[in-house]
Amino acid sequence: MSRTEDRSWGSSHDFALACRRQRPAFVKIEGFMTAAMEPVTRLQTLDAQISELQRTIAALPRHIAEIEKALDSHNRRLEADRAALAANLKERRSLEDDNKVHEQKISKLRDQTLQAKTNEQYRAFQSEIDFCLNAIRKAEDRMLDLMADSEPLDANVKAAEAALKTEKANVEKEKAEARLKTDADQKSLSLLRTERSALAAQLDPNLLKAYEHQRRKWGSRTVVEAVEGRCTGCQISLRPQFLQDLRRGDQLMFCETCGRILYYNPPVSFEHELATTPGGVQSSGS
Repeated sequence: MSRTEDRSWGSSHDFALACRRQRPAFVKIEGFMTAAMEPVTRLQTLDAQISELQRTIAALPRHIAEIEKALDSHNRRLEADRAALAANLKERRSLEDDNKVHEQKISKLRDQTLQAKTNEQYRAFQSEIDFCLNAIRKAEDRMLDLMADSEPLDANVKAAEAALKTEKANVEKEKAEARLKTDADQKSLSLLRTERSALAAQLDPNLLKAYEHQRRKWGSRTVVEAVEGRCTGCQISLRPQFLQDLRRGDQLMFCETCGRILYYNPPVSFEHELATTPGGVQSSGS
């Protein structure tokens, strides 16, 4: 059936019963649609809720993966700081060991200097002593630099360890909450699917087929209202005769432009509501 035709089912499907459309609480509901529209709109609502739950359930594992990835990144950064601190300490200890060796060598050289027979021997021993003293001074300068570097490294490691401990606890808590939410969402999803199956089984097969066909294209905006002579799905104006047929509400109709299922609810004025509601709002001059 082409989209340029008025597609509908006749009165043989007994679509003449009416249902109410939700309005603000202070306005009486007087809009009607074909009887078949009520289960179809409910089916659309269920499909929207099912899709939202499916998205939520699918998003939780991704969210957990993201926070675990962030935790792993922080853990690697901590390990890098620990490695830098360990390398700093290792180099300082190596320099301290080298200085001990130089000091022992200096002690022996000084003893040998006392036993020197010639000036050349004395100068040779003294040159070696000066070399060792210079090496010790350089090592001490380097150790001072390393000690200065180790202070912020040590502070970073301690702070990162504390932060990582808290973060791990938060991640485990969030994972536990996510598991509980996923279980609850799965139960809700199962109930919605059961309700949808039961509702779909009650629909006219041709109506259900048409709805499913359009839903693949339009999703949660398959069944829409006609407002001010326009389809609220595609915002295209409806032909006057088509709109008149839609207003009668005795047949199921589709937008000739986008193919969405259409329904119409007559506007209700606030003055009419006051006039027809028992004990309505009284004017201030009453």
